[in-house]
Amino acid sequence: MKNYLLALVCVCLIGFCLPSNSYAQSTSAKINSLAEEIEDNDENLRHRLDKLEKQIDDLMWFQRLGDIAHIDKLYMTGPPLWKEKNPNAQGAGNPVKFWSYVFIPKTVDPNKKYPLIVLPHGGVHSDFTTYYTHIVRELMAQGYIVVAAEYRGSTGYGRSHYRKIDYGGLETEDVHASRNYMIENYDIVDKKRVGIIGWSHGGLIALMNIFNHPKDYQVAYAGVPVSDLIARMGYKDQSYRDLYEADYHIGESAEENVEEYKRRSPAWNVHKMKKTPLLIHTTTNDADVNVLEVQHLIKSLKANGKEFEYEIYKDVEGGHSLNRTDTKTAQKIRVGVYKFLTQYLEPENPINNLKDLRKAAYGY
Repeated sequence: MKNYLLALVCVCLIGFCLPSNSYAQSTSAKINSLAEEIEDNDENLRHRLDKLEKQIDDLMWFQRLGDIAHIDKLYMTGPPLWKEKNPNAQGAGNPVKFWSYVFIPKTVDPNKKYPLIVLPHGGVHSDFTTYYTHIVRELMAQGYIVVAAEYRGSTGYGRSHYRKIDYGGLETEDVHASRNYMIENYDIVDKKRVGIIGWSHGGLIALMNIFNHPKDYQVAYAGVPVSDLIARMGYKDQSYRDLYEADYHIGESAEENVEEYKRRSPAWNVHKMKKTPLLIHTTTNDADVNVLEVQHLIKSLKANGKEFEYEIYKDVEGGHSLNRTDTKTAQKIRVGVYKFLTQYLEPENPINNLKDLRKAAYGY
């Protein structure tokens, strides 16, 4: 990196000393070429660091959860890319390959069937990390099996997987594919007791899954869900919008293609919802997913006559993290989520209060 920067500085200095038009044009071309090379090198380095961070965090799963859970990481496939750079190239139209985490309580009886929780991670470009340890641990204590897909666009798997991002699009089908994989390959999974839960971007994926596959989930929870990408593009800055306008992603702004952003937004797709029990949580001090997005979702669901439950909290400490922190308030809200899931999934050891939650964490 230092050599690239030094070369760039030298070329710039020479250009200032010899300012002829022909040389200026040549110098400008060299500067642009070097700048692109530096940017490409920087991106590759970032993805290499993401891979390293992912590998370290994978080891942390065994350290933090290995006492109560069988942990695995499985390679599976989802639909082909939403758009191919070269549709006629070799390999075009092939299924997208991705990894999924699987967590199974060590207490399972192989002769029984257990409820499944599908747990998509959040973030525009992010991944499933030990940030979710306490939640997975609480799910293990209740007797759930958990699958968490590293859907297209997730970090930690190199530039190629990163650039397959399809926010609100086929990433939701990757998550659905992880649900199907578990049912097809694990006899201990009860296909009649499957729930999907997610926060933020994961909440959007949970919503789109029950909209597109209503018969495949018995219950859903969406915490502070991204709900309206059009509104979101309006209150976020350009650096955030660039993530969607990248040529390998949507490639257009919301202003240029509003229908595409509507297609990817739960608030504009509520008419697809059937009768899947749904609980939605948001808070007025969310600095990431503004409450106005979730309010639009709630109003749209009501306008379409859909049955669901929701709570708009007032300035909960933690904001966007809402019930994912370890404050007493967050834990109480999380207990409420588990009680909602229990009604439809009937785990063997449901969490009904803070004492149960604490026991799930520490064993007493």
